[in-house]
Amino acid sequence: MKVAILSREYPPDVYGGAGVHVEYLSRELAHHAAVQVHCWGLERSGPSHNPAVFAYRSWERLAGSAPYLDALRAVSINLAMAAGVADADVVHSHTWYTNFGGHVAKMIHGIPHVATVHSLEPLRPWKREQLAGGYELSSFCEQTGLEAADAVVAVSSAVRDDILDCYPAIAPDRVTVIHNGIDHVEWHPDPGIDALDRHGVDADRPTVIFVGRITRQKGIRHLLDAVRLLDPDVQVVLRAGSPDTPEIGQEIAGMIEDLQEERGSVVWIEEMLERKEMIQLLTHADVFCCPSIYEPLGLVNLEAMACETPVVATAVGGIPEVVTDGRTGLLVPFEPAGPGMAGPKDPDGLARDLAATLTRVLDDPALGGQLGIDGRRRVVEHFSWSAIAHRVLDLYERVVRGEGLPEFG
Repeated sequence: MKVAILSREYPPDVYGGAGVHVEYLSRELAHHAAVQVHCWGLERSGPSHNPAVFAYRSWERLAGSAPYLDALRAVSINLAMAAGVADADVVHSHTWYTNFGGHVAKMIHGIPHVATVHSLEPLRPWKREQLAGGYELSSFCEQTGLEAADAVVAVSSAVRDDILDCYPAIAPDRVTVIHNGIDHVEWHPDPGIDALDRHGVDADRPTVIFVGRITRQKGIRHLLDAVRLLDPDVQVVLRAGSPDTPEIGQEIAGMIEDLQEERGSVVWIEEMLERKEMIQLLTHADVFCCPSIYEPLGLVNLEAMACETPVVATAVGGIPEVVTDGRTGLLVPFEPAGPGMAGPKDPDGLARDLAATLTRVLDDPALGGQLGIDGRRRVVEHFSWSAIAHRVLDLYERVVRGEGLPEFG
């Protein structure tokens, strides 16, 4: 079988969970099928490899700084991708950045289209800050691609519910759940401290770590509010970069600088890190915090759990399908401001709850240690890429044969 995977991200240009997903899934699928990855950016390894990699850039005439141009550039890449997958048996798109390409490929080549949903545009209204009118175009690309896809994959049961709520034209029997995975052999506790020394992290201090992009979705401002309520002796490590807009970048930078002046012990790492460095930082943290206000699954929670780091996370989206409250981590209740509204109803209350739950883990090393051990066990038993790839291959074979999807779950 020839499989064409469409993705904005692919190594070395990976900035989020969807890119990590595509990297590992394509690698695992390549053991069983001829896999092509069609991605954005500069050329990677050539077409003789498996997976073969083909890279695309947007049309030169779409150069410029207007926010809506980002969406137009995405569409131009989608059209080029669709032209490049004529010999595939199935095309598999990831996120709105390539859903439209999968849809066009299906129309012009008659190729079955599978689309994986890592997030949904209607549930990310803050993206209007980033794309302006381009947000309407990104939403159109997503809706068009998903509604016409032969199969839609949700990365969690919560995302499946969101898909059916946002796009009622999609028949429920065309939506199945296949979770994200993680390479638990690669992601494991590492006692080394090279990364800590390089970034000025004190290995002997109690430490909270956050890893994520600077975006409304990841809830970093609520964690920063919570940090003010933590013991001043607690060290906070923020691997936070790639802001959605200059405005939110400046806002968060200001909050971090204020905290550094008020309490110290706040280490901000803006650069993307090598995986080995990230593993060391997670291993030596006493607790990982995921304060997201929207999270389809939360792959970064799996990465922390694989490193035996206890997790404190908001109970949103697919996070409760990863973090078992009281066993592999602790969940903080989250009440949204209202239907279709971004953010918590009570931001101050959320900050207090985050601070109290982080403090509970920091003050009880035995609890943190057991959460970490049980978290890694859950990763190994339920989230291996080998099992996930076999489920995806089964899905490909079903859509190629025109059969029904497996039951979700």
